[in-house]
Amino acid sequence: MNQDLSPVPLDRAKLTAIANAIKSDRLFTDVVEQVGFESPEALLRAIARSLRLEFVDLAEIEIDESLLEDFPVRMVHRHEFFPVGRVGESLLVAVSNPFDFQATDNLGAVTGKKVQPVVANPDQVRDLIKRFLGVGAETIDGLLALQKADDEFLELESLAGQDLEDAEVAQQASVVRLVNEILEEAIEARASDIHVEAQEDRIKIRYRVDGVLEKQQAPPEMNQFRAAIVSRLKIMAKLNIAEKRVPQDGRMKLRIKGREIDIRLSIIPMLHGEGVVMRVLDKANLSFSLQGIGMSEEVYLRFQNLIRMPHGIVLVTGPTGSGKTTTLYSALNEIKDEETKIITTEDPIEYQLEGINQIQVHPKVGLTFAASLRAILRHDPDVVLVGEIRDLETAENATQASLTGHMVFSTLHTNDSASAFLRLADIGVEPFLVSSTVEGVVAQRLVRRLCPDCREPDDRDRHEFPIDFPYERLHVSPYRPVGCAACRGNGFRGRLGIYELLITSDDVRELATRRAGTNEIKKAARSDGMITLREDGWQKVINGVTSVDEVLRVTKAD
Repeated sequence: MNQDLSPVPLDRAKLTAIANAIKSDRLFTDVVEQVGFESPEALLRAIARSLRLEFVDLAEIEIDESLLEDFPVRMVHRHEFFPVGRVGESLLVAVSNPFDFQATDNLGAVTGKKVQPVVANPDQVRDLIKRFLGVGAETIDGLLALQKADDEFLELESLAGQDLEDAEVAQQASVVRLVNEILEEAIEARASDIHVEAQEDRIKIRYRVDGVLEKQQAPPEMNQFRAAIVSRLKIMAKLNIAEKRVPQDGRMKLRIKGREIDIRLSIIPMLHGEGVVMRVLDKANLSFSLQGIGMSEEVYLRFQNLIRMPHGIVLVTGPTGSGKTTTLYSALNEIKDEETKIITTEDPIEYQLEGINQIQVHPKVGLTFAASLRAILRHDPDVVLVGEIRDLETAENATQASLTGHMVFSTLHTNDSASAFLRLADIGVEPFLVSSTVEGVVAQRLVRRLCPDCREPDDRDRHEFPIDFPYERLHVSPYRPVGCAACRGNGFRGRLGIYELLITSDDVRELATRRAGTNEIKKAARSDGMITLREDGWQKVINGVTSVDEVLRVTKAD
């Protein structure tokens, strides 16, 4: 790490203005614009040159975790310090605010070591703190201190069954802040789900980002506060804090950093305590557009014709979490207008759609998919969306609705589009009714989108690619993930869909009527121009938006 002396030093007036702006907690990007620099790195290098300090790019440094031994956690969070190396007897410490000389002196006094501050990007310092010390480390430190100072603050394990105390502890300012930190970090990481799992000797926190679970570092001491964390979440979702024996489901609405977030919460009793999974519904990132979710132009045009039919059934299939609801909502957005009445019945309602009537299913009071569908048909709809066809009664009602002039959208759990016909027949619907009402089936999966800032050519030899990869269609090398600050080091940023659209042709209807096998139906559909999931995935690899390994992860060879 050599000192960079190339930037021109800043004059005293600019240094004072920058120091005051940082002290007032202004965003560093605003400071960059104020003093007329092109980038944060350019300004940081100039600050380092002016203060006769070293500038370091933390993305290029491998951190030695032993540096954190005996390093004061509270000062790390309070002043945003992080130890990054040693030079002789000196400890190199990356600082977010290089003007806070007193804090640096205090750090030297607390550690008993000679501290040499180095200038670094504040965002990179915060990322290191989260990666190595875990979410909520500072709050946990404060809670432990409070626990030692206050004899009435008992260990939470001893509060089991004491519901009043549970509620009081869960409302402690530190516990509230701890839960808020867990939620805020998940939103910042673009997580779709938050998993809080009780293990025998620890609490495990994982975020599902772009469809893949990522373990989050958490201080070991957090395990003592897991009951308080769950209780706080129950209070936020208006659930019964005293009930710990049966599953509970709830919702909460939050505003985090100006963004409106809906969270769907599920709590299930496990062996070592209650497990929590939260589905994050970020309204700021909503985009119900068929082309926006990855549909190719060819599939989009064919699907447009399908969803605008006057009657029939359109099914979307795929495993849980494959984007089926988003596809259906996008289809409804495409066709809604003042002349079309659309009613949905869902379990649960994930997003509220403007101009569409939505019904929440309540099986406990008899409002099932089948019962709500019967009631919906008395409200004179043109288009009906049924959240899922799970049983014979719902399937028969959907079939009758399509036969009486309604357009019905729904989802079905099958692995591909051709399997949908046999699945409905297996549920109990007569094959001739299936073949005459189902107009089309979409099968889909979600693949991670390569980060455009760090992707690199996948220069493997041709024989190392899958045998069915259309290598002859390549004009340039496909890409593979690398990892950078923009994508939090995993090489991917966001997801998009791959699609298999089966339009029910006369040949497919004839095969479905006589309950032909899935392979026969698939073969007939492909002869009519159907592009399979695997083929659509390969096309997205060729287009440079995803990787070969991503397609292999979610599809099997045709």
